[in-house]
Amino acid sequence: MDLLDADELPSEKLIRDGLLEEAMDRYGRAVLYMAYSYVKDHVLAEDIAQEVFVKFYSKMDSFRGESSLKTFLMRITINQCKDHLKRWDTRKILFTNKLSEVLQERGNPESKTIHGEEQSELHSKLLKLPVKYREVLFLHYYQELKVKEIAGVLELNPGTVKTRLKTGRDRLYRLYGERGRHDG
Repeated sequence: MDLLDADELPSEKLIRDGLLEEAMDRYGRAVLYMAYSYVKDHVLAEDIAQEVFVKFYSKMDSFRGESSLKTFLMRITINQCKDHLKRWDTRKILFTNKLSEVLQERGNPESKTIHGEEQSELHSKLLKLPVKYREVLFLHYYQELKVKEIAGVLELNPGTVKTRLKTGRDRLYRLYGERGRHDG
């Protein structure tokens, strides 16, 4: 009996390790993008993504399959990001980074030209939206989740998700001005 128990432990660990590796391969980029949409810093987003997969590994047994694995990981990611943003040291660093960014843009006109590409412009305008609109737009368009899945991830009513999608789109169009409506 002891020999059988010893054999089960390594195989169970191998299964868990395999699930983690598969989740990282399939959804690693999605987790990273979602984290970046919250913290707006690539290095910090990578750290949060690592924390997400560590948390996933430790909570793997609590995944009941009531939602997709992607939805489960997005929920963990959003919670990690919100927890991170609540900390005082984080808010102080974000303020310092924003101030530095503003000063660089004023002193470096080439940076506006370099970042003038459409995708970059869309991304920057999306990041200017309040989190409640940014997260639903990001989950819908970048992660390709349906309204019901977004509602599950954000723990909202589907009607609220639809309203936020519409309002978020409208705000994004306003950031582009009339040009955004005609250019697509």
